[in-house]
Amino acid sequence: MKTHLRKLRSSLLLLLFITSFLPRFSAQSNGFEVIKNLELMDQIYQHLEMYYVDDAQVGKLSKVAIDAMLKELDPYTVYYHESNIEDYKLMTTGQYGGIGALIRKIGDHTFIAEPYEGNPAQKAGLMAGDKIISIDGKSMVGLPSDDVSSSLKGPKGTTIVVEVERGKEKKKISVTRDEIKLPDVPYSGMINETVGYIKLNSFTQTASADVKTAFTDLKSKGMKQLVLDLRGNGGGLLIEAVKIVNMFVKKDQTVVTTKGRVAEENRVYKTLENPIDIEIPLTVLIDEGSASASEIVAGSLQDLDRAVIIGNTSYGKGLVQRTYDLKYGSKVKLTIAKYYTPSGRCVQRLEYYEKEDGEKPKEIADSLIKVFKTVNGRDVIDGRGIEPDVTAEEKDLSRLTATIYANNLLFNYATNYFNEHPSISEAGKFTLSDSEYDAFKNFVLKEEFTYSTASEEMLKKMKKTAEDEGFYDESKAEYDALMAKVVPSKERDLAKFRTEIQPMLENEIVSRYYFQKGRAVDSFRTDDVLKKALEVLNNPTQYNTILKK
Repeated sequence: MKTHLRKLRSSLLLLLFITSFLPRFSAQSNGFEVIKNLELMDQIYQHLEMYYVDDAQVGKLSKVAIDAMLKELDPYTVYYHESNIEDYKLMTTGQYGGIGALIRKIGDHTFIAEPYEGNPAQKAGLMAGDKIISIDGKSMVGLPSDDVSSSLKGPKGTTIVVEVERGKEKKKISVTRDEIKLPDVPYSGMINETVGYIKLNSFTQTASADVKTAFTDLKSKGMKQLVLDLRGNGGGLLIEAVKIVNMFVKKDQTVVTTKGRVAEENRVYKTLENPIDIEIPLTVLIDEGSASASEIVAGSLQDLDRAVIIGNTSYGKGLVQRTYDLKYGSKVKLTIAKYYTPSGRCVQRLEYYEKEDGEKPKEIADSLIKVFKTVNGRDVIDGRGIEPDVTAEEKDLSRLTATIYANNLLFNYATNYFNEHPSISEAGKFTLSDSEYDAFKNFVLKEEFTYSTASEEMLKKMKKTAEDEGFYDESKAEYDALMAKVVPSKERDLAKFRTEIQPMLENEIVSRYYFQKGRAVDSFRTDDVLKKALEVLNNPTQYNTILKK
């Protein structure tokens, strides 16, 4: 116990030293505060060692203390314990040791949600909808999905036995783990005869190479315009973002500038190679999930008037991180700078460094927002992420549809459908018949769940106001008649909202047969943001007017 606590004290002192002294004392008083707090930390551990009633869980205690310390800074400054190093590896390379499958927690059980095509899970016979009972004989029932995920991960070449329940039977399936590489570009293809599409999910070490390969392939198929989809892309490596921008703009062009407290972090990143195409009409799709490196790509191409940005305002993460190695195989990732797009703006939305202890970060005040100019003189602003040139929002789901999705009814019905149908038509052409949708309706009607409509909630508020003002008795009949029309009716609403429910169900079913690529192709039919991009690309006058060419 004493040896462990001494090691724990040493580790914490080392990390506190690193995070507090990088790169040097800012002032003598700050140095005194650091030393004082290091001594206090050491004394606390001495007292734990000598007097605490039970043996402390040393590893857990250390990690909790470090995490709590870093939490006071910003959500991107994090500690990677040696046991979580696979998470770091996945973030930077897109690789990890495992079976290659998404999982989903439903109630007390974890399910295989989507095996990656051509990876160990799919090759071994695991299917979407399989309920995981145990792994190597250890029950997974009731465990958090993170624990199940950890049990599925492991070194390449090791074998695990996954017991699953499929329908009414249980199966034990041996799966040999492999090095799983999540594709940066899960799908690319031609939307029509002239428009190519590249979906970029992340910015790992292979992102720019994968985009370049996809671009070259699409050009060989006759691509004359391109849609680059960055929706839901949370970012990754800054240099990969620079390389992707480099594909579409001239050499020696500034893409992004970083500024930090340390002079060495004040850097200018320019394009270093000749571009592959500076003329092709380009649209970039973004949403509230597009962050960091995605915002560098979208923001730089916008500032340089090289692409039309379409969708919703992006996340607003204008911070840069760097990872440092620590002892015992652990790492710490620190926020070391802010980044600025070519026009000079920083897209960071939240201010983490001006908050008082315990306060939540606040959005940068409107009064501090500044206007910048693109190359062609268009106005762009800082402090609010990347605002699109053309807004194209996804339609809000009805309360019923959202409830059906949240209760995993689409997922469960797709599993049943897959078990009963050996094959379906190809992705993009598969549709459910009236009788098949009726079967889904009957499936949903048997499930117990409740939901309310926005109209119902507003009427209830209006009733309360009318009662307070003495008008309710006079309008009760009209109120009751109107309420009867807006109170949820599962059977009525399943018919009313079929046009939004059925495509989502079809997409889930298609993924069972054609995996991620099939899901992407199927989604094109109902993707309003993509349709807006096609509209802009097919109208050269509109495209050039937006960019002030």
